[in-house]
Amino acid sequence: MERFTAVFEQEGKWWIGYVEELPGANTQGRTLDEVRENLKEAVQLVI
Repeated sequence: MERFTAVFEQEGKWWIGYVEELPGANTQGRTLDEVRENLKEAVQLVI
């Protein structure tokens, strides 16, 4: 099983998340939990 590093940053009221090792695996959301779930889906789609 591969492991990737997720990066989360808050920009104003929004959170963004991305995986540096996977171009195109990025998302945004209103809460950190929402971004984590969205990023899991984005990673699955990229892989």
